[in-house]
Amino acid sequence: PYKKEAFMITKIKIDGMSCNHCVMAVTNALKEIDTIESVSVSLEEKTATITSKSDISLDKVKELIEEEGFTFSGII
Repeated sequence: PYKKEAFMITKIKIDGMSCNHCVMAVTNALKEIDTIESVSVSLEEKTATITSKSDISLDKVKELIEEEGFTFSGII
C-alpha cells in the first residue's frame, strides 16, 4: 500500500533581498536543514515557503538567513 507522507508548510518573511542572487543564497542556505524537503523563495513578496517532513527549528532558519546577510522577520 502507498502511504502518503504528511508535510508541514511554513512561510516566513525575509528582508534585505534585492536580486536573484539573494534568492539563490537563501534557498541554498535553507536546503542545508535535513528535514526541509523544498524551499520556494519569492523576491517580490520577500518570503520563503518551506516544505518540511517535521518541525523545523526557526532558530536555525533565522541563523542561516542572517549568516547570508538578510533579516528573518518572522512567520507569516
